[in-house]
Amino acid sequence: MTSTVVIYHSGYGHTQRLAQRVADGADAQLMAISAEGTISEADWAALDAADAIILGSPTYMGSVSWQFKKFADASSKRWFASAWKDKVAGGFTCSGYPSGDKLSTLQSMLTLAMQHGMVWVGLGMMGNETINRLGSSIGMMAHASNTTPADAMHPGDLDTALAYGARVAQVAAKLRA
Repeated sequence: MTSTVVIYHSGYGHTQRLAQRVADGADAQLMAISAEGTISEADWAALDAADAIILGSPTYMGSVSWQFKKFADASSKRWFASAWKDKVAGGFTCSGYPSGDKLSTLQSMLTLAMQHGMVWVGLGMMGNETINRLGSSIGMMAHASNTTPADAMHPGDLDTALAYGARVAQVAAKLRA
């Protein structure tokens, strides 16, 4: 059996809602980055022990939140020791506009994973009006208007998050076998 951790930062609740759905799909441990951009030593240990790590951040000003970036920078201790090498990785994001420059956020996560020597898993599904409605392939994208509360997010985005979590966990299980 594989172990997956979903680690995320959420500023307004939308990314947290996606993280929960990704974690449900992956049967994963859910881990929040604090408002100060930190996690506990127990959280670092769980990430080190995981077979797969799924990264989540809102897209702010075309990139990850500063809290997520602080976490990413702090992961350099793991990079130096190759602690996450060959782990499975994936990523998801949400922004307030249909484009919202989410691609650059996912590319930032992909770069982080590649620097760690991880194996990145894309979305792996065609888009339509309901699932993967934004047509992403690099990772999971969602759109929630700046006036949309987190509990009113598009059901297709939530379904895509669930399917993406399952896909990352399935790939991790295949690679572990």
